[in-house]
Amino acid sequence: MNVAGVSLTPSPTDLPGSAALQRLANGLAGWALIAALIGLVIGAAMWALGSHSQNMHQSMTGRRAVVASLAAAVLIGAAPTLINFFFTTGSSVH
Repeated sequence: MNVAGVSLTPSPTDLPGSAALQRLANGLAGWALIAALIGLVIGAAMWALGSHSQNMHQSMTGRRAVVASLAAAVLIGAAPTLINFFFTTGSSVH
């Protein structure tokens, strides 16, 4: 069976409401970055307080929060590039 007639060309402007969906994605990314910032500040505070009070558990929890917040910010920033990269990679499969 030959399905060579099937193709896919994503176009966010072809459906009604696409602009609203793009604004929604941008807004959610903004909220996610704010949440990452809050997590970073709280994690840094926990890390500092845990280190100064010799509380190893609190210090490790704060350090994990800092690393997770930084990783989240990297992923949020790289999300469009990652999605486009994997879509392009998938499109090149023949």
